[in-house]
Amino acid sequence: MRTLKPDLYTTPESPTSVPELRGGRCRCGYVFFPMQSYGCEKCGLTGEAVTPALLRSEGSLTASARVLLHAAKDRTPPFVVVAVRLDAGPVVRSLLDRDRAEQLPIGTRMRGLLTEVGKADDGEAIVDLRFTPVPSA
Repeated sequence: MRTLKPDLYTTPESPTSVPELRGGRCRCGYVFFPMQSYGCEKCGLTGEAVTPALLRSEGSLTASARVLLHAAKDRTPPFVVVAVRLDAGPVVRSLLDRDRAEQLPIGTRMRGLLTEVGKADDGEAIVDLRFTPVPSA
């Protein structure tokens, strides 16, 4: 299994583990994604004040949109774009793991997972981060 964007997230050791996003944390407490080294957008600190941090890909849905027509030939609609506020703080945008005609309610608990999006020339699966709703207990 090969990740499409290894600089953005980890590959869990077990299939039941949640991928972690490669974000950052400032000395002031601000948490961001993706990791960058330009400085904190909240307080302006730079250098050693900004450090890498792994963020669990779990949070709450803040927005979603079902795409029915897309200009790029490599992305076949329909698919659902989501914004998820991670429990760690940052809002990330990604896709749902599968198309859904029904709209998910804002606040739905979401969890990241790695979904196969293609095959490499050698036949190895290529996976990318997607989000899926967490079943209610």
